[in-house]
Amino acid sequence: MRKSLLILTFVFLGWLASSNTAQAQYNNWSVGFRIGEPSGVNIRKYFGDNHAFDLNIGTFGGLYGTNRSYRAGVYKSVGLSVQGHYLWHKAFTKSESIRGYYGFGGQINTRRYYPPRLNGEYEKALSLGGSGIAGLEYFPTGKPYSFFLETGLYVELLQAPFFLNLNTGLGLRYNF
Repeated sequence: MRKSLLILTFVFLGWLASSNTAQAQYNNWSVGFRIGEPSGVNIRKYFGDNHAFDLNIGTFGGLYGTNRSYRAGVYKSVGLSVQGHYLWHKAFTKSESIRGYYGFGGQINTRRYYPPRLNGEYEKALSLGGSGIAGLEYFPTGKPYSFFLETGLYVELLQAPFFLNLNTGLGLRYNF
């Protein structure tokens, strides 16, 4: 299993480094992965010259620790997260290879919550909140992929109003 994953990783990196004449387009889709909080699959749809919708589906709670105070108890696991943002983006260079973006949206998370009243047992907690994000995206010239680095804040509204979590990440997207 490990050997197969290593071979697949090298094949993927080789494919990314290979020559390709595709230019980054902003009226397109991109799919990739994000490592951070939350981590997972990242899908982005660009609209017009400076708008996009970004969707992350993956895990929540792993980067900043699985054992974290929450309401009257603690979280002790990594959970599922779905996060969406409407974005505005702008080129920082004439070649448009570096673009900055920011946006607002929401996030839904599920995790195991261990309240004291359950004496070590857990209940599944569904949380809902708003989030904001800002980042930089780099489009290498002549390549169909881009790299991104972003940071933001999640503010929970339901179950624990005003519970805050930093959302940071870096990743890679293939643009088509």
